[in-house]
Amino acid sequence: MTINGWIQILVFCGIVTLLVKPLGGYMTRVFNGERTLLSWIFAPVERGLYAVAGTSEREEQHWTTYAAALLFFNLAGFLLLYFLQRFQGALPFNPAGMAAVPPELAFNTAVSFMTNTNWQNYGGESTMSYLVQMAGLTVQNFVSAATGIAIAIALIRGFSRASVKSIGNFWVDMTRATLYVLLPLSVVLTLIYVYLGMPQTLGAYVEATTLEGAQQTIAVGPVASQIAIKMLGTNGGGFFNANAAHPFENPDAISNLIQMVSIFAIGAALTNVFGRMVGNQRQGWAIFATMGVLFLAGVVVCYWAEAAGNPLVHALGLEGGNMEGKEVRFGISLSALFAVITTAASCGAVNAMHDSFTALGGLIPLINMELGEIIVGGVGAGFYGILLFVVLAIFVAGLMVGRTPEYLGKKIEAKEVKMAVLAILCLPLAMLVFTAIAVVLPDAVASIANPGPRGFSEILYAYTSAAANNGSAFGGLTGNTVWYNLTLGIAMLMGRFLVIIPALAIAGSLVAKKTVPASAGTFPTDGALFVGLLSGVILIVGGLTFFPALAVGPIVEHLAMLLGQTF
Repeated sequence: MTINGWIQILVFCGIVTLLVKPLGGYMTRVFNGERTLLSWIFAPVERGLYAVAGTSEREEQHWTTYAAALLFFNLAGFLLLYFLQRFQGALPFNPAGMAAVPPELAFNTAVSFMTNTNWQNYGGESTMSYLVQMAGLTVQNFVSAATGIAIAIALIRGFSRASVKSIGNFWVDMTRATLYVLLPLSVVLTLIYVYLGMPQTLGAYVEATTLEGAQQTIAVGPVASQIAIKMLGTNGGGFFNANAAHPFENPDAISNLIQMVSIFAIGAALTNVFGRMVGNQRQGWAIFATMGVLFLAGVVVCYWAEAAGNPLVHALGLEGGNMEGKEVRFGISLSALFAVITTAASCGAVNAMHDSFTALGGLIPLINMELGEIIVGGVGAGFYGILLFVVLAIFVAGLMVGRTPEYLGKKIEAKEVKMAVLAILCLPLAMLVFTAIAVVLPDAVASIANPGPRGFSEILYAYTSAAANNGSAFGGLTGNTVWYNLTLGIAMLMGRFLVIIPALAIAGSLVAKKTVPASAGTFPTDGALFVGLLSGVILIVGGLTFFPALAVGPIVEHLAMLLGQTF
């Protein structure tokens, strides 16, 4: 580890922290329906969209209606993307003549982008046409991210409103998230990325002659616009197979920093939106602090593990940490930081290959995802994910003092706790059950690149990434098989919708409750004690659930490495 590396990490943390309050304030005004600087541009468009959809910003929905609208909208997006892929060969904007995508891969990809996972069992530049990249993948990058933000806002209303039946309007929340937040920021980022050297064209792939006289095809396309929303919406699906390690997706250190900040910006700002909407910004800062503690702990371990490298390599007289699979332009510190950021958020973009990380370095991305990606998490998804743990932490605090738990004046009762536990448990159900089945199926095991615990970690990482709606992978696993395309798709659906529905049920229950005035026995939730309790509950639940699986994967691999054995 170096001083320069830590300075780069601290600069990133400082920028994200400085963005929390201004971006949070802007988003609060957007979702409260207040006038903003962009209203003169988007307000007429917004009203026109509502007229076409047959709704109004004044029309609000019960949580069941909100959930039904969300499910139907996502189903329509899945079907559109699936058929775009299946008929790709007959559609325009296909200069490379891409053929139709096979059914099982089209299913996996449609589910992946609809659930904001963006797991890719294909190489983008060799599989998807420009039309599918733009009208299919990029559109889903916007609306899947907007869906996550909408759910977070609906759950926040559950805590901020009292004695009502509605939690907002899905169509309004999703439209505002897209028009006022994701779209303008993406336009600005696209222009910056083009300036930094990313391609943005509908022209054909470029034919070039190498110095040796060979012919080479250089893939280009509408790259910058997809990368902007890919990072901002924590989607992570790359235009190119190499993702953010490709120079056309990540030209230099400036673009690398912008992309890392983009991944965290909206998710971090939602903590401030929460504080503003409940009338106490300290509540939002307490949640942000919890995210920060867990994030920095992961960065320290991952950076240390990769900087220390493999002692077997050092014994050969080779120093310099573990540079295998790292992006040499950015070094160990920014490769490790990017890995922790992308798995702390449900992004999945990579600028280094996680399968090349050391056992402990690869352990941190796994843990980040297994905790439900509540360390900032995906846009919206991370925030409603951590609020589920808040409900659980408040319940534990209530048990310790022997009184009915309260949070922000709302009594946390059996229904809310059951829904929170249901949502939290669905993730290990998908992650561990599918992993257990895959490690005994010969066809599934045949897809791994490494034997022993590393091979087990490759399978565990795949299902963890899918259920956590992350999308990154240990690159050693060949996922483009019928088994993995189908089961990873199912895991993505479970990780998305089996969390969303209980979260909305909690919002519907809380919004109908009266606000109870704070008393001398009310547990304070805006200070260091609550940050410690919430962090402890998250780590204990995660540890009890996943330690056995991690013990036979990265932990035993690390111990074997210390004894001189590698996989």
